Amino acid sequence: MPYVRFLNAVAKARRPSPIRQLTELLQKSPPTMISMATGMPNAEQFPFHEASFTLKDGNKVHISPSEMKNCLQYQATPGLPELRSWLKTMQKTIHNPPTWDLSGRPEQMDLMITTGSQHGMATVCDMLVTHGDKILTANPLYSGTIAIMKPLGAKFIDIKTDAHGIIPEHLSEVMSAWPDKEQPHHSDSVNIPKLLYCVPNGDNPTGAGLTYERKAKIYAIARRYNLLILEDDPYYFLQFNKPRGRSFLSMDVDGRVLRFDSFSKMLSAGIRVGFVTGPKALLEKVNYNLQASVLHTSAVSQMIVYKLLEHWGLEEFLRHTEEVSDFYQGRKDVLLAAANEHLQGLAEWHEPSGGMFFWLKLLGIKDSHDLIMNKAREKEVLFVPGSAFTAHKDEKSQYVRACYSLATDEQMFEGMRRLAELIKEHQGKL
Repeated sequence: MPYVRFLNAVAKARRPSPIRQLTELLQKSPPTMISMATGMPNAEQFPFHEASFTLKDGNKVHISPSEMKNCLQYQATPGLPELRSWLKTMQKTIHNPPTWDLSGRPEQMDLMITTGSQHGMATVCDMLVTHGDKILTANPLYSGTIAIMKPLGAKFIDIKTDAHGIIPEHLSEVMSAWPDKEQPHHSDSVNIPKLLYCVPNGDNPTGAGLTYERKAKIYAIARRYNLLILEDDPYYFLQFNKPRGRSFLSMDVDGRVLRFDSFSKMLSAGIRVGFVTGPKALLEKVNYNLQASVLHTSAVSQMIVYKLLEHWGLEEFLRHTEEVSDFYQGRKDVLLAAANEHLQGLAEWHEPSGGMFFWLKLLGIKDSHDLIMNKAREKEVLFVPGSAFTAHKDEKSQYVRACYSLATDEQMFEGMRRLAELIKEHQGKL
């Protein structure tokens, strides 16, 4: 699959860093190699020696002196080899990408470590988005994605959504404005959208999740119009319906999916380790971008994650994800009960299929911004106004987002009661 159409001028101009290439070469060299090439500091002068972490079950994860010495040093940009290998095996086991075995082909699946999945998304957009590019997205849209794409000059084309996420029929209708690949006058000009962004599971802010049937239709449309799919899936393991739905990566026969995963919801939000999976030709450009910026994700963070995953193994890690998912499903059920008790006739909602968020449409209120940012604060309850999730200037929203990850049962019921009071006051019912 040709990828030149998707790259912007900056990505096309990037070249590998000779120093970074030598770092990777040194990692693969035998101990007898004499190197006076790389500008690595002498790790013997670092004050850290070893580390041990106690898990909640009482077991310990230990970073030995030699491992500590290694992770305190500069690393190859794609990530610690042992962690990348572990994660590739996991992706193969869970998603089984059709491009896994395309050895030597630009479409072959590869994987890189990033400083959280949002760092991966920002890096990819830096290399794909040109000012004026049309980006296909849901509306509402994750505010972090807006913050990444809008300054790059992206023009957002809204695709309608419902309780199950992006509606494929509307995506097809929108794309029908351009000729598809089978038509003789098709052209990959800059006027045609080239990127589709979506959060397929536990969408932030709506909590919606795409069904397999919808994903299959969306992927077919992407093939028809030669789109890349940016599959931003930090809530993959927080799906409440079992078995978990298949990913776009799992059906990607062309190498047109870039998938973004995160450990922020499963292991630690502060440890800042995520990973991008996709075609080798595009990840090579991600590599060049990171070589010129952060060099690599914190190797200490990577080592901590790797030692935990090595200790657990894939089966235990997946068991852990089930426990975390069950926890959030329980929190969702409490907030849903609180909304049913206090907001009937005052708001509308659908039940989240995953993630941590609850999307409420406030009836009789055209714009929730002032209500939430000012009046709700006076009642000591906070939500996020829906206007935070629109990419269009001055667009009003009657929605609010509630997060059920931290509040106690009592706080959720009281929070919904206070929100009900606010709505009634606004409607003149109190």
